[in-house]
Amino acid sequence: MTGYKRVLLKLSGEVFGGGKVGVDPDVVQKVAQEIAAVAEAGVQIAVVTGGGNFFRGAELQQRGMDRVRADYMGMLGIVMNCLALQDFLEKMGVETRVQTAITMGQVAEPYIPRRAIRHMEKGRVVIFGAGMGMPFFSTDTVAVQRALESKCDVVLVAKSGVDGVYTADPHLDPTATKFDELTYAEAMARGLRIMDQTAFALCGENKLPMVVFGMEPEGNILRVVQGEKIGTLVSAG
Repeated sequence: MTGYKRVLLKLSGEVFGGGKVGVDPDVVQKVAQEIAAVAEAGVQIAVVTGGGNFFRGAELQQRGMDRVRADYMGMLGIVMNCLALQDFLEKMGVETRVQTAITMGQVAEPYIPRRAIRHMEKGRVVIFGAGMGMPFFSTDTVAVQRALESKCDVVLVAKSGVDGVYTADPHLDPTATKFDELTYAEAMARGLRIMDQTAFALCGENKLPMVVFGMEPEGNILRVVQGEKIGTLVSAG
């Protein structure tokens, strides 16, 4: 029994680089295999990636670069990740479309929500690139906005090195305990840093559930979409 019909998967840019600058083809291939398994199971899936393996606008700003220009560089980094993921998915026989918030006709379609929905209905994977197309918005916020606009049932936040939401950072505090379920109100009251606050508020206001889980072991994305209780479910309560 499938838990969700249409999902949005949020991946960090760091995942694509395997912890380094640039794209690690071995890592991207593994991510593509996981997404392909979800598509083959009949679940409609869209993806939002970060670009932190190339550029982080906020960090470039700290080094003296104009924030607006730095954010646009970050958006172009995201598109590189999207194209790499598309390439590996299509090599596996999974039809994929990249839609970008900044028009770049030679490499991707423009972001058109109704067309994205249609692609998903036809079983294609849709990858949303170039962030929101505007500076000062994080890819967390983009993931929630795209999920709402393309009528996804849930936002899946795949993490590296952590398997859910904890009372504190489990790497720093050995007494930290994991939540199985949590409401947006509780998370905000506790000051838990799951996503940026704009994204979080958007989810809470629109009653869009979120599952935060670890990328390891292999196959976790498929388990989550099929309704297994993995990670932490954050909901409006």
